[in-house]
Amino acid sequence: MSEYAVVNPATGERVKEYPTFTDEQVDDAVARAHATYRDWSRGASTAERAALLGRVAQLHTERREALADIIVREMGKPLEDALGEVDFSAAIYGYYAENAERFLADEPVEVLEGEGTAVIQRRPVGVLLGIMPWNFPFYQVARFAGPNLAAGNTIVLKHAPQCPESAAAQEQIFLDAGFPAGAYVNVYATNEQVADVIADPRVQGVSLTGSERAGAAVAEIAGRHLKKVVLELGGSDPFIVLSTDDLDATVDAAVAARLDNTGQACNAGKRFIVDHRLHDDFVARFTEKILQTPPAPLSSVAAAERLEGQVAQAVADGASLATSGERKGAWYPPGVLTGVRPEQETYREELFGPVAMVFEAADEAEAVRIANDTPYGLGSYVFTTDPDQARRVADQIEAGMVFVNGVGAEGVELPFGGVKRSGFGRELGRFGIEEFVNRKLVRTVR
Repeated sequence: MSEYAVVNPATGERVKEYPTFTDEQVDDAVARAHATYRDWSRGASTAERAALLGRVAQLHTERREALADIIVREMGKPLEDALGEVDFSAAIYGYYAENAERFLADEPVEVLEGEGTAVIQRRPVGVLLGIMPWNFPFYQVARFAGPNLAAGNTIVLKHAPQCPESAAAQEQIFLDAGFPAGAYVNVYATNEQVADVIADPRVQGVSLTGSERAGAAVAEIAGRHLKKVVLELGGSDPFIVLSTDDLDATVDAAVAARLDNTGQACNAGKRFIVDHRLHDDFVARFTEKILQTPPAPLSSVAAAERLEGQVAQAVADGASLATSGERKGAWYPPGVLTGVRPEQETYREELFGPVAMVFEAADEAEAVRIANDTPYGLGSYVFTTDPDQARRVADQIEAGMVFVNGVGAEGVELPFGGVKRSGFGRELGRFGIEEFVNRKLVRTVR
């Protein structure tokens, strides 16, 4: 039985299996990507590559319903969310299609001594391996593949085992858009085969979005072989509420931040830190709205069981749980945990599903302290009516991203990434195309 299979989490039905690649097939994929980089990628202009990416964006739009249906089957994403993910992916490809030439243009450097000129050229580095998760099967690929194909790199893509259908659909889109067969190559590979690919001298870099454990394993292998790595790992993002002139609107934003993608987003709001003056009222309204939300399937039974175990441990350690029901297969009811203390294991864990933790803060300083008291540092949210306080708190938050008085404010032009155990490197925006390029100096004296 192959580990690559579509298993509908809503029903438990094993829809279709995809054979795991042999070692020879994986090696052939790397060879094709390397040959394409050598023979095509370095010869094609940025404008030519950008035009192909524009076609990739169009194909995502043309096929949006079919693509959305795939990820509904694969990981239980609500259809509206799935359609939004496809649209955002199309926007990412379109963004790099429109901006690649500007981002990759030669950059003159002022020479301080002597005659002549100096220029920084941005050139591709070669074959890159992408290791992608299941929670955003199209979006995660887009933010890795879009900028790197625009830059002239070629891609070997290893998707999550539960997303083989979306993996195949994306490879077909790149072929249908006109990219050479080796520019974007999908592999159904084992972890052992992935380790071999990272070590392969034809591969120049690795980008992984996934768990802290997976990131550490990939970084260790890559470091041993001197390969550049970009890691986007877990997050336990704080959502700080210090003041508001509309508590209901703030609660709505908090619910949206927690329940995006059924709570299965690395940068979802997970720890809600509320000023003591608002705490009780916030908890009452927030809990009511969370519990009114219909349950939805998580990505798998295993994911639901993992969350169930974490919540049970929190309750056993003294936390209080408000919930709308019990787990049934992959279906997990939304809930709110209060009374989680720093000495409890759950306090510093990431809850990947529709369960929120709420903390009371005596003042701004304590809110910041609680927010930063985590091994993670991906995103964060600050709600306040005081602009000076917003700037002051945002400056103190130890995270790669801070969103003030809003949720869902990510954009194709905005860099995405974290610090601490949430990883390193950036995706999206201008910064996303800079990670895997050779900034080559050309110094001409005369």
